[in-house]
Amino acid sequence: MDPDHQKKSSIFAPYSSRDPSMDVPVTAGQAGSIMSPYLNFDPAFISPGGDSEFIFPEGANRQRGRLELSFSQIGGSVFAGGAVGGLNGLYSGFKETKAAQLTGAVRRTQMLNFIAKQGASSAQTLGVVALMYSIFGVVLSMGRGVEDELNTITAATATGLLYKCSAGWKRCVRGGGIGFGLATAYCLYTSRDRLKDMFSKD
Repeated sequence: MDPDHQKKSSIFAPYSSRDPSMDVPVTAGQAGSIMSPYLNFDPAFISPGGDSEFIFPEGANRQRGRLELSFSQIGGSVFAGGAVGGLNGLYSGFKETKAAQLTGAVRRTQMLNFIAKQGASSAQTLGVVALMYSIFGVVLSMGRGVEDELNTITAATATGLLYKCSAGWKRCVRGGGIGFGLATAYCLYTSRDRLKDMFSKD
């Protein structure tokens, strides 16, 4: 081999397979995990359970709080409302323009109007509901100093009552009942394991 070529290869690839300092075992250890080629230790000794380990600032929680979750809830509600309203507007626009016997660009314009109006209306409605629910949830969480199912059910019930309070007491009570029912079903679904443990201890 050309001496110049050997010199260039040694400059651009200093850690070749012939370098004795890189002779580190990379085979699997007794626990089945890959040995680190740099520190030569088994990472399974650090976290035996295999869970990810993170460094949290002092006083920080391992889970996101109610205030942090509220932003994603509001944004998701607006997006879901816009999508559902848009699909409903597409169906309504197709039905109305067909009944009016519109064709061509006029029909497309009318359908776009239906989609935009109903999508914006549904997005605004769900966004307002999510905003009220988040405000109630954050206030309850900060006031009680704990985050549990009671906050969720109370916030949902108060949201339903407040949202329908201007439509009369019957609709107000109905809105609170809907919020209570949805929150109760959500808590029963997400916390069923903890509820089972609570009833099994009793």
